[in-house]
Amino acid sequence: MEDLSDNEREEQLRRWWAENWLWIVGGIALGLGALAAWQYWHKAKWQSAERDEASYMAVLDSLGKNDAAAAAKQADELRGLHPKSAYADQSDLALARALVDQRKYDEAAARLRAVADGSRDPQLRQVAQTRLARVLAEQGKHDAALALLDVTKAGAFAPVYHEIRGDILSAKGEPEAARKEYESALATDNTGEGPAIDTRYVELKRDSLATVASTDAPAAPAAAPAGEAATPAGGATP
Repeated sequence: MEDLSDNEREEQLRRWWAENWLWIVGGIALGLGALAAWQYWHKAKWQSAERDEASYMAVLDSLGKNDAAAAAKQADELRGLHPKSAYADQSDLALARALVDQRKYDEAAARLRAVADGSRDPQLRQVAQTRLARVLAEQGKHDAALALLDVTKAGAFAPVYHEIRGDILSAKGEPEAARKEYESALATDNTGEGPAIDTRYVELKRDSLATVASTDAPAAPAAAPAGEAATPAGGATP
């Protein structure tokens, strides 16, 4: 087949362009539109995160001024606008700590439960669970507190779960069970991604249980002096 002449090539190119230009222009427009939409979404998300961070900082500022009412209002507004925001979770955690200091345990528990049940961040959920367990224990709800701390699902939080379970069981009056939890906390890997425990403090709590147990135990009868026989039952002498 002979090569096409320049005029024939030009004519063939014109026909190809006439048949395909709409698809080409449309594809370019679609690509540019997708790029613009992605940039808009990314910018909007970044601006939203900035606003959420500013709201969280406002909560901390109000708490720093001991204005819990203003902090609660700001936290509720943030939760209402962006219920799944990590900053909303952090605001509730910070507010719950202040409420515990004020001994407003019911309000603190409600804030913590919102994070424990609804946060998208697994670690924030576990932080909220540990704090909620301590609040419930402070209210005397020991069994409910223990139910929150499922060690089989604790992952890197296992040492912390064991330690808090030990504290709750000790408060519940079960020293042997508490000792086992403290020993499990000490035996569990404490170098992972989860929060570290103060091993020395856990050891002190465990050892104090042994001291209490020995103090509560009945005193053993004194041994008879050397060379002196013990008196038989009934008071008879040999």
